[in-house]
Amino acid sequence: MPHLHIEYSDNLDRVLNIQALVDHIHAEALATGIFPPGGVRTRAEPRHHYRIANGDPAAGYIHMMVRVGSGREHAVRRAAGDRIFAALCDFTARLYAAQPLALSFELHEIPPDMAWRKNNLHELLKKESAE
Repeated sequence: MPHLHIEYSDNLDRVLNIQALVDHIHAEALATGIFPPGGVRTRAEPRHHYRIANGDPAAGYIHMMVRVGSGREHAVRRAAGDRIFAALCDFTARLYAAQPLALSFELHEIPPDMAWRKNNLHELLKKESAE
């Protein structure tokens, strides 16, 4: 963990490099130093059907939801959330200044008894770094 979900209005596809946003957010999550690289997943999902505020077709939104495994103190989660949201704001600063844009961010901790996982990525990354 974490899983970083970026949901966005699809009108942003023509004015924002979404893959670059995914890469930027992923790098920031890793840079926090609190998430194991083999557990980080970042994905973006466009929404084709939406209405924002007064219906202005130029208005867009990006909503991020980050889901993390349990066990980290509140202050650690808060600092990670602050850093990742700041990265989102920095990446979109020009667009934010040029058109209507809503940015939102949530971080949720998953209770350990309500999560099931199977992942061999940690082992593969260890092997790669040993070579």
